[in-house]
Amino acid sequence: MPTIHNGDCVQMLKDHVDDESIDSIFFSPPYDAMRNYGNDGSPPPFDLTELGRECFRVLKDGGVAGMVINDGTKDYAKSLTTFRTAIDWCDNAGFRLFETVVYHRKGAPGGWWRYRFRVDHEYMLIFLKGRKPAYFDKEALKVPSKHSGITRKGTKRMTDGTTTPYEMSIKDTKCRGTVWTYSAIRDNNGLRKEHPASMPIGLAVDFIHAFTPPDGIVLDPMSGSGTTLVAATTLARDYIGIELNPEYIDLINRRLAAEGVNNAIVGDHCVPNVYTRDDIKYLVASDSDQESD
Repeated sequence: MPTIHNGDCVQMLKDHVDDESIDSIFFSPPYDAMRNYGNDGSPPPFDLTELGRECFRVLKDGGVAGMVINDGTKDYAKSLTTFRTAIDWCDNAGFRLFETVVYHRKGAPGGWWRYRFRVDHEYMLIFLKGRKPAYFDKEALKVPSKHSGITRKGTKRMTDGTTTPYEMSIKDTKCRGTVWTYSAIRDNNGLRKEHPASMPIGLAVDFIHAFTPPDGIVLDPMSGSGTTLVAATTLARDYIGIELNPEYIDLINRRLAAEGVNNAIVGDHCVPNVYTRDDIKYLVASDSDQESD
């Protein structure tokens, strides 16, 4: 049953979410005081270490938690918040680090400084409870192959130093890598922009599609503008959302009313919104061809 709680994330988890009841977690914490999230004009106080322990408690064995996070810069140096958090959640909460994905914000203006590069990425830390993911649908996240239809020939080097010839036919799609690109300017939803740090819907859709079974429950302990909850609804997954600011609870409900419907193209094909309409048509056509074989 979809549920949204208004209150402190750690306390709400302790009061309302049972042990090992959640299939996946996806959220983005307010890191390094980089945004104004309302109320008194400052980021809400929270204990990310304690949140990690609670997330570990509520996840099922094989459950996966995705955290979108980055590092502030002070005196020309990064805060290392991302890396400290990764170590903390593994050493103190019990998680294992399944993967580190770079979320590339295509088209993001970022910030311009004389002695820095333009920042156009964030990290997505993917934590695992247990030995391996209980659910992992990598097929849903495949991307078009640049050289599909050709046959590649050559040699490959073996672990003992010898080489062996190989011949490989390039398929229409290939496994996605660890850099996930989404347009930062194409998603022009007005409601989403009422929050100072919302993420593209495609990022949440892809994570949920990959790690949450069709009958699973997604948790977002810091729901913000409600992107994770909208994505869960889009994919017909149940969700539990937690948000401290009552103004954002209202925003979430308005977004769910406006956007929270099952979308056949996004739901069935998990198309990142960086793709063009032609890309979407290609993927849908390819999928239909495979089903007819």
